[in-house]
Amino acid sequence: MTLTELKYIVAVAREKHFGRAAEACFVSQPTLSVAIKKLEDELEVKLFERSANEVSVTPLGEDIVRQAQSVLEQAAAIKEIAKRGKDPLAGPLRLGVIYTIGPYLLPDLVRQAITRNPQMPLMLQENFTVKLLEMLRTGEIDCAIMAEPFPDTGLAIAPLYDEPFMAAVPSTHALAGLKTIEAEVLKKETMLLLGTGHCFRDHVLEVCPEFARFSSDAEGIRKSFEGSSLETIKHMVAAGMGVTLVPRLSVPKDAFSAKPRRRNDDASFVKYIPFEGEPPSRRVVLAWRRSFTRYEAIAALRNSIYACELPGVKRLS
Repeated sequence: MTLTELKYIVAVAREKHFGRAAEACFVSQPTLSVAIKKLEDELEVKLFERSANEVSVTPLGEDIVRQAQSVLEQAAAIKEIAKRGKDPLAGPLRLGVIYTIGPYLLPDLVRQAITRNPQMPLMLQENFTVKLLEMLRTGEIDCAIMAEPFPDTGLAIAPLYDEPFMAAVPSTHALAGLKTIEAEVLKKETMLLLGTGHCFRDHVLEVCPEFARFSSDAEGIRKSFEGSSLETIKHMVAAGMGVTLVPRLSVPKDAFSAKPRRRNDDASFVKYIPFEGEPPSRRVVLAWRRSFTRYEAIAALRNSIYACELPGVKRLS
């Protein structure tokens, strides 16, 4: 068997389609198919189940693909070892970030990374947690910034910071005059939630489980609406459609200004209120495969993250 054949089976397992896998490997589909058939004949096993619309990996094939990915990483590590002899941080770092962190961390992080390690550009990918975990497993990305909890997949984890949540209410709402707020108060309000798939939706439901069901009684939420992003949710709050919870880094800086805001945009119509006492929060971590060999790159990325402003969060080491 060859490394090229291993590369082909990993690509097919990832794309679940021979044509797309061939495109990803920059070869023709017949070339890829012949190579995989040759490998199956050599191993005397069937790696893939072929159907009209999709290709699936056989149970034994999953183990072989996983080992092939490890072999490819180890082969790539030989080149990385050679590069580290010249520059430990040479080459791009493929970083995944969940949707509710990316817009608020990446602008500052990219600037810090360019300033500190211009020879290590960040190749960025925003997605849901479950997709980023899959991309880590298949080697499509090198590391990911996510919020716990997520399934234990044997990844190496480095905690970055604990981020508190704040309540966001329309500036004309009766709650807007409060200096602090309790979760119990929110149970009677119309709650705006992110759609299914966003881990932040689950974090909100942990704070107030009542939001998970439709209820018309005084003790539960009357109704709920869903949005596709935190920014969409904020626009809905500004329009007076309801209230929501947001992570601290997503709160505009001028929301904490003592001076009245005069802008005629959505941010000026939303009041952000901290929770009374110990606020609900999420832990943000950096995760990477244990087989990933560029330890210096991970350390440099963490240093760039810690160099970011990160207002209102508790930094972790």
